[in-house]
Amino acid sequence: MRDVSQPLLFETSWEVANKVGGIYTVIKTKVPVTVQEYGDRYHLTGPWNRFSAHVEVEEIEPENPAIKAAIDSITAQGIQVLYGRWLIDGAPRVILYDIGSAAYKLDEWKGDLWRVAGIPSPPNDTETNDSIIMGYLNAWLFDEVAKHDTEHAIIAQFHEWQAGIGAVLCNKRKIDVATIFTTHATLLGRYLCAGNVDFYNHLKYFNVDEEAGKRGIYHRYCIERAATHCVDVFTTVSNITAYEAEYLLKRKPDGVVPNGLNVVKFSAMHEFQNLHQVAKERINHFVRGHFYGHYNFDIDNTLYFFTAGRYEYRNKGIDMYIESLARLNGRLKACNSPITVVAFIIAPAKVNSFTVETLKGQALIKQLEDTVEEVSSRVGKRIFEMALRGKEPRVEDLLTDQDKILLKRRVFSLKRDSLPPIVTHNMVSDHEDPVLNQLRSTHMFNNEDDRVKVIFHPEFLNANNPVIGLDYEEFIRGTHLGVFPSYYEPWGYTPAECTVMGVPSITTNLSGFGCFMEDNIVNPQDYGIYIVDRRLKSPEESMEQLASYMFDFCQKTRRQRINQRNRTERLSDILDWKRMGVEYMKARQCALRRCYPDSFDDAGVFGSAYDEDDEHEKLSRPQSIPGTPLIGADLSTYDLAALSISAELPGVKNQDDDHDLRPPIQLKMKTPLMTPTIQTP
Repeated sequence: MRDVSQPLLFETSWEVANKVGGIYTVIKTKVPVTVQEYGDRYHLTGPWNRFSAHVEVEEIEPENPAIKAAIDSITAQGIQVLYGRWLIDGAPRVILYDIGSAAYKLDEWKGDLWRVAGIPSPPNDTETNDSIIMGYLNAWLFDEVAKHDTEHAIIAQFHEWQAGIGAVLCNKRKIDVATIFTTHATLLGRYLCAGNVDFYNHLKYFNVDEEAGKRGIYHRYCIERAATHCVDVFTTVSNITAYEAEYLLKRKPDGVVPNGLNVVKFSAMHEFQNLHQVAKERINHFVRGHFYGHYNFDIDNTLYFFTAGRYEYRNKGIDMYIESLARLNGRLKACNSPITVVAFIIAPAKVNSFTVETLKGQALIKQLEDTVEEVSSRVGKRIFEMALRGKEPRVEDLLTDQDKILLKRRVFSLKRDSLPPIVTHNMVSDHEDPVLNQLRSTHMFNNEDDRVKVIFHPEFLNANNPVIGLDYEEFIRGTHLGVFPSYYEPWGYTPAECTVMGVPSITTNLSGFGCFMEDNIVNPQDYGIYIVDRRLKSPEESMEQLASYMFDFCQKTRRQRINQRNRTERLSDILDWKRMGVEYMKARQCALRRCYPDSFDDAGVFGSAYDEDDEHEKLSRPQSIPGTPLIGADLSTYDLAALSISAELPGVKNQDDDHDLRPPIQLKMKTPLMTPTIQTP
């Protein structure tokens, strides 16, 4: 009988010390709370990316004799394995496999996979081949550890289909390991939504094998579905994905493990507002270079909206974003609003280089800035000399003819006759790009009388960018509103990141994040979380709702926006891994109980996330300005890790509030997973 009180935990993913997509963020940010619980009993496994591991992983010797023996067993066959510490917060131990050094076993393992699980594998799919190799190496590792350590229980959690082979083999070989499979998005769901398919209304009726075959992903789908059915516990990251997985993968998830973030709280509320001001000024500098010279507008009356993510035109709702911006432009012009909106679209596409016009605008602004600085320095010296002589400086004595000529040259060089560009780069296929084509069809050309200006930046941001020169996080802080009207979004880190940084955002009830907030907060928009209804409304109604949200935001005063940012930032506690991590703890406990039932005195098993009788507390509408989400006593840790803000203890007055009243907490039945009919997108 294994000891379930001190289990070993292995977590495996293709994105361990290997940044590919969003799962890297999930794992990296979750590490500190997991290490706090498991310490040296926690290990991560993944592929050995020599480029990133060289700077991210410090090689050390294994201290656990069972793990050392398992690694020695693998390396004895000529396969290279790196054991070390991942140099991130928490410094977890990692086991990384050199996939290439095990390639000589690929044909043998592909044949075995077909025999034991009936999973096909085409010869030319490199990603699948690499996943098979990693899966067999993981099963090898876990089997050896289980043989050498018969005292401790062992948990193995597999993230996404790339790690799924290991879960299948643990089941088929009856390896004494408790297994969990977590899907962050279903393969078939992502492919179906990317096409023009009425996904949610037809979810129950898809012939999944046929649809996967049409898209050339049948073998990958088989891996994902087999992993789903071969583990002790199956989890997803949101209720909307759980609903999807039940029909596409044919198993109802045992629970939901929502994604969290490492939340860094500031000691004073004004600190994050100051960071917003600094970052906004950097964006102002770029906007001046991009637009000034073509025409001018009041930069102090300008709001920055943005959407960002993978270039999935329909899934990410970029199509709805652009259409709603066009409608917002019409509304602002109709009411003669003094507000100008600069709307950014940040999504990586195939590009050649920055456009000449974009680089020229920034260069001219820099040139003018340097000239003004130089002239200002000379003017300062003249004023100083005159003051020393007891003379009162006169305006005509401060600027020489040379200074005036130099300034005129710089001002004249700024003037441009064309319209400001709508894209910052030269696109590889400009005429085929869906974003540019929609901007043209909606006449979003950055005309002078347009109240909404658009900038498509088809690359992710970084500090070395010669145009904007901001990291993505800094850029978010400088904006006013994030807009993410996704049609397919299993979770949605972008609005969550906005929330943590105190930036209001718009999401939808088809995203995991949107459902999460809708289920747990009364009137989320009071906290700066606007949720567009893409379930029950028609596309036309959804676009009108999105345009209305943006228009209403434009009507807010500066003071109202500051108050809302304060409220939004205070919601960050809800998204902290210290709370979200509880759901992972429950999933692991459930896996232990199912794998090692004799090791538990009671017969209880952690409940399903879909128990209809469960109730949880919803955060009520704030009563103060700025609204402060306060909580009462008797917090529940069940539903998604006690979704209440614990920044204020019961009975302790919030120093930022001007009253002692505590908002009432409303209890509401858990939102049913099975949703009513969803309108065609």
